[in-house]
Amino acid sequence: MAIPAVLVIVPLGLLFILSGLIVNIIQAFIFVLVRPISKCLFRRINKVVAELLWLELIWLIDWWAEAKVEVFTDQATFQLMGKEHALVLCNHRSDIDWLVGWVLAQRAGCLGSALAIMKKEAKFLPVIGWSMWFSDYIFLERSWAKDENTLESSFQSLMDFSMPFWLALFVEGTRFTQQKLLASQEYAASRGLPIPKNVLIPRTKGFVSAVSHMRSFVPAIYDCTVATSPKDRPPTLLRIFRGQSFVVKVQVKRHEMQELPETADGISQWCKDLFVTKDTLLEKYMTKDSFSEKQPIDIGRPKKSLLVVLCWSCILAYGIVKFFQWSALLSSWEGIALSAALLILIILVMQLLVHSSESTRSTPINVSSQYNAKERLLQK
Repeated sequence: MAIPAVLVIVPLGLLFILSGLIVNIIQAFIFVLVRPISKCLFRRINKVVAELLWLELIWLIDWWAEAKVEVFTDQATFQLMGKEHALVLCNHRSDIDWLVGWVLAQRAGCLGSALAIMKKEAKFLPVIGWSMWFSDYIFLERSWAKDENTLESSFQSLMDFSMPFWLALFVEGTRFTQQKLLASQEYAASRGLPIPKNVLIPRTKGFVSAVSHMRSFVPAIYDCTVATSPKDRPPTLLRIFRGQSFVVKVQVKRHEMQELPETADGISQWCKDLFVTKDTLLEKYMTKDSFSEKQPIDIGRPKKSLLVVLCWSCILAYGIVKFFQWSALLSSWEGIALSAALLILIILVMQLLVHSSESTRSTPINVSSQYNAKERLLQK
């Protein structure tokens, strides 16, 4: 049975915020003291530290909501996942696509080195955004004049990344909604392009830059297609907090980086063709509710996230009890008011995190704008 969000936001928020702040402090400490000496050592330590926070979100999916991620791929690709650098291309279908990616990365053993290209506002999100900043996530301003150099320097900084990493790139540029689909369809019709039904037209400049700069040290592209049953409500972070289960299906296809064209135009067209194929695949999925007649690969439900949450819960509960005993904070009205204010602050922070993940707050596309405006939004 679904759990009212208010009953879980406070305890889970308290757990996430307090443990997250501890993680952020440790990240800041090693960033100042270790990174100037050895960037490689810093990344190895940070991978372990960041996972102490990110595994809490894995726990929410695996153990709290008991959601299921079904993976369809071949055994050769599955065996390589987590053992090589990879650029991950994925359709941006739901509010929690990034979290589904984290589940796959955790199963592959590279959660702490799973990176993404995100809008710059994300790095200011309390706890989670700060941890991403310390972990080499790439943040953009949505202006190519500013982002081109940011991307180039960021890609070059990954050349000496000693651990296998995934870099996720959502080339649609924003989450899928019917309004944005309409804008894409109108643009496609005006340019004589295949009209999409289940994806948005990709913005390829970032992808072209990624391939051009990382071709020499990233051997593979993982083409991930994410889908949920059209009969079910889309999964959201709020539904996860309420303990509502769902099933997400992911098809992963591996492409050799060296197979891609050499020219910028060729790389751009390859990406556009990929999304035409992805759209066809999703259309078939909508009728069959499955990517393949084959059974999905069993990715299990490891207990590591459960153990991390239990350990954090015990440590923080002990610390909170000892703090109240030492401070006698609840023995005065002022102390009670301060404690209530802190709880309200935690609720507000958690509300901010939930709202930031909602598709209604993602980058809008103005359907009524002129086609040249659509081109600037959809093709860059």
